[in-house]
Amino acid sequence: MDFHLLPLIAVAAIFILAGFVKGMIGLGLPTIAIGLLSLFMPPAQAASLLIAPSLITNLWQLSGPRLLELSRRLWPMLTGVCVGAWLGGGILTGANAGRAVMALGVALIVYALVGLSAIKLSVPRNAEVWAAPLVGIATGFITAATGVFVLPAVPYLQAIGLDKDDLIQALGLSFTVSTIALGAGLLHDGAFETRAALASIAVLIPTFIGMYAGQFARERVSPATFRRWFFLGLLALGFYLAARAVS
Repeated sequence: MDFHLLPLIAVAAIFILAGFVKGMIGLGLPTIAIGLLSLFMPPAQAASLLIAPSLITNLWQLSGPRLLELSRRLWPMLTGVCVGAWLGGGILTGANAGRAVMALGVALIVYALVGLSAIKLSVPRNAEVWAAPLVGIATGFITAATGVFVLPAVPYLQAIGLDKDDLIQALGLSFTVSTIALGAGLLHDGAFETRAALASIAVLIPTFIGMYAGQFARERVSPATFRRWFFLGLLALGFYLAARAVS
């Protein structure tokens, strides 16, 4: 990594922004961080920086009284995440870096369009038996390929009828497992080294600064308005990354 002053400032600013979004709406940290970091470093390197902030913030988010019950309900999806991450191993690293940027751009575009749409999905409880593993495998594969683990897990969790508090906790649980699967894949591929681990721990500071600022702003800004601009920004970033990958 090039740790001259300008890259350090850019990385810190990105994690402040990503933390702000996380504090504001409860998700978006990996999406923002990977997307913006990939503008000036390989996606695998960006994913390595993400590991500690994502793991720590999501461990905090998943804590709650219904963790065991949610784990029992979601374990097929979470197991699928691990399987999918194993199947997608190696896509994010080495000679696949160019394709990873393209995949990341496409993933951001799809996620933004889903977020901007007014479509409300619904998954019946009896359909979770077959839907959960498929969603998990797809999420794990996309995680391994792009470093972003929101699709299709987030729309699925929003569609299975969880109340607000359970949804926030379930998102934290899903993101934690996805982060661990991503870290294990990077470690296996030799892309997560000691220096990357130390840098990942260091960016916890700007991440938490952003999170506290986001929690403060959440009381003063309409979440619906913020989410709209958040998804529009992701849409623009996704198109830029996809266009850069094919140029």
